[in-house]
Amino acid sequence: MNGVLSKIDPMVRLLVVAILLAFVLPVQGAWHDVAQFVSNAAVFLLFFLNGLRLPRHEVLAGLTNHRLLYPLVAWCFGVMAFAGWVVWQLGSGWMPPLLALGFLYLGCLPSTVQSATAYSSLARGNVASSVVAAALLNVLGVFVTAPLFSWLAGGQGGGLHTDGLIKVAGILLLPFMLGQIAQGWLGIWVREHRQLATAFDRGSIAIAVYVAFSGAVEQRFWARVDSPGWLWLTGGTAVLLVAAHGGAWLLGGALRLDRPNRISMLFAGAQKSIAMGAPLATVLFPPAVAGVVLLPILLYHLAQLVIAAPLATRLASTD
Repeated sequence: MNGVLSKIDPMVRLLVVAILLAFVLPVQGAWHDVAQFVSNAAVFLLFFLNGLRLPRHEVLAGLTNHRLLYPLVAWCFGVMAFAGWVVWQLGSGWMPPLLALGFLYLGCLPSTVQSATAYSSLARGNVASSVVAAALLNVLGVFVTAPLFSWLAGGQGGGLHTDGLIKVAGILLLPFMLGQIAQGWLGIWVREHRQLATAFDRGSIAIAVYVAFSGAVEQRFWARVDSPGWLWLTGGTAVLLVAAHGGAWLLGGALRLDRPNRISMLFAGAQKSIAMGAPLATVLFPPAVAGVVLLPILLYHLAQLVIAAPLATRLASTD
């Protein structure tokens, strides 16, 4: 049993624990404000660490790989956002509105740095480009995801009003910029304590998921998602997974990228980040709403980890 558990990604295990804990022991009543404050503080520190860890020279170096980076940005925040919008529109009449809205939210998120880089390495892709591209997508995500989602959602449960914009700026943008400024003083310490920083990353995401799902559990979200809704959730996630992986691979071929860069395009373009999705959802939405909106990205995140390893192995063996 321990051997099986050890093979499961630590982030997946932590997400499962957070969701189960929200079902068994959800935050209720007056403790909601306390839990939300803790979650916001953890998200603030998470983005501060992100600012510390991403060296400015890597950002500048990544900007020179124009053939990979610019199409990847257009793919992630253009094509994938549009794909999420299409699933949202098609599913609005068949699943709960907030669940359908979650697909639009999923489409607007950037890629996840760690797994996009790890699987690109396993598949013998361009690891340096993968690191920089995925990192830059996350930097852009801090600035782009919330306004893009707000614009596409309009007034249907996702509008980013002035108070939401202030929260995004104060909890995500400000700490990231402070981290960039403080690199000269604290950057070395963070790199020397990489395991501690990684543990804090995972813990912050788990806290955000726990708070979001606690609100959803208190509102009995399962009563708001009927059997067809769960089927649509699974089907919509599968459609986006196929579109993301197949489209990113075909785009790399159409651009005539060499094989290592094409593999980097595949994993950086198809992976979606719960590390951005969960914290941002707790900032944009009330807990009862965030828990339902997060369902598509949670399922997508778990599914992408399941298919990424065999896909990377296959690509490496056919090199």
